[in-house]
Amino acid sequence: MTANSPEHPADYHLAPPPGCPAHVRAPEGLYRLHDPAVQADLVGVYEKLRAEYGPVAPVLVQGDLPAWLVLGHRENLEILRTPSVFSRDSRHWRDMTQGHVPADHPLAPITTWQPLCVFVDGEEHQRLRGAVTDSLDRFASRGIRRHVTRFTHQLVDEFAGSGQADLVGQFAARLPLRVMTQLFGMPEENGPSLTTAVEDVLNGTQTAVASNQYITRTLQQLVDRKRAHPGHDFPSKLIEHPAGLSDDEIREHLRLILTAANETTVNLIANTLRTVLTDPRFRAHLAGGHMTLPDALEQVMWDEPPMMTLLGRWATSDTQLGEQPITKGDMLLLGLRAANVDPAIRPDLTAPVHGNRSHLAFSSGPHECPGRHIGRAIADTAVDTLLARVPDLRLAVPETELQWSSSLMYRHLVALPVQFTPTR
Repeated sequence: MTANSPEHPADYHLAPPPGCPAHVRAPEGLYRLHDPAVQADLVGVYEKLRAEYGPVAPVLVQGDLPAWLVLGHRENLEILRTPSVFSRDSRHWRDMTQGHVPADHPLAPITTWQPLCVFVDGEEHQRLRGAVTDSLDRFASRGIRRHVTRFTHQLVDEFAGSGQADLVGQFAARLPLRVMTQLFGMPEENGPSLTTAVEDVLNGTQTAVASNQYITRTLQQLVDRKRAHPGHDFPSKLIEHPAGLSDDEIREHLRLILTAANETTVNLIANTLRTVLTDPRFRAHLAGGHMTLPDALEQVMWDEPPMMTLLGRWATSDTQLGEQPITKGDMLLLGLRAANVDPAIRPDLTAPVHGNRSHLAFSSGPHECPGRHIGRAIADTAVDTLLARVPDLRLAVPETELQWSSSLMYRHLVALPVQFTPTR
C-alpha cells in the first residue's frame, strides 16, 4: 500500500493468536483493528491514531490487510462526495484482485462485489438507487409510526408489570426488525433468526459466510413469493419498479436494507434512551419542554452515531488525503463517529448542536443512507411511545457500570437496565 504497509500474509489465519503481546500492533507498528483488545477500546484507539497520524491513519484489518482509517470530518466528506476518485466498487480493491480476500474471509460478505447500489457509481448507481428510494418513499412515515407504536406497546406489555427491564435486550434489539418484517411483507416469526444472522455478518465472525447464505436463501424465497403474490410491501414495489431490477438485484437490495435498518436503528434507539436517562441536560429539557425528542436524537447522532465505521471506499488512482499518499487500489475505512467528534469542527464536545445536521450518522453524498427517514421514524416513535407509557423510567445501575461491545463497524450498548413503577 505504502512504505509503511506490511506485506500480505499468505493466509489470513496466520495472524498472531489473541493474547499475544504482538497482536494489537503489527511489527510495523500499525494497529490491528480486528484484534479483540483494540475493539474493546475502539474509541480510545481512534483518538490515539488521530494524535499520531492526523485525519488519515494507516491500519490493518482481518488477515493483516492494509487500509486507511479516515478520522477527519473534512476528509470523510471529500471521500463521500468524490466517487470518481474514491469508488464504492470493491473490484478496485487491490487485495481482492490479488487473491488476498478468499471466499471465507470474514470481510468477504460485506466487501465482495454484488449487484447493489452501494457497490456501483454513476448511471448504474442512479438506476438502482432510484428504484430503492422510490420504493421506500411509497411508505409514508405515518404508516411506519403506526407499526412502531403497535409493536412498542406489545413489547412494553411483556415487562410493564415487573417494574424493571433491559431496554436493549427486551426493547431496542427486538423492535426494528418487527417493523421491517411488516414493510417486507414477511411473517413476524422470521425476525429472531434474521436478527442473529445479520449481527453475525456485520461482526465479521468465522460463521459470517454461513449466516450470509441463510439471509440470501430466506430473501430469495421472499422474492419468489412476491412475484407470485404481490402486495403493498417493499419487495413488491421493487419488483414492479420501471427500472426493471433482476431477481438477484432485488434480493440483494432487500438484504442491504434489512441489514442497515436493523443494526443502525437498534443502536439509535438504545443510545437515545441511554442519553435521555443519563444526561441531565436532556432529562431536564425533555421534562420541561425546552428540547424536543428529535433534537435529542440529533445530539445522539453526533455523539454516538448508529454506525461507527463504514466499509469501504477504494482509490481509483494515486492521490493524497490528509497529507497521506493514497495508492490506486487502497481500501479506505470511513470513521463516521471519529469524524463527528473531530476537534476541527467540534472544539467543545459539551456544546449542544441543535439544528445542525452536518453529522455523518447517515453518511453523505450520492451514497447517503436511503432509509434514513425510516430509521428516524422508528427511533423517534419508539422512544416517544415508551416514555409516554413508562414516564418514570430510571437507570437501575450507575452509569459507569454500563458496558459496551464493539466490532469494526458498530459499537453496541450491551444492556440498559431500568426500573419504574409497575403497571398493568
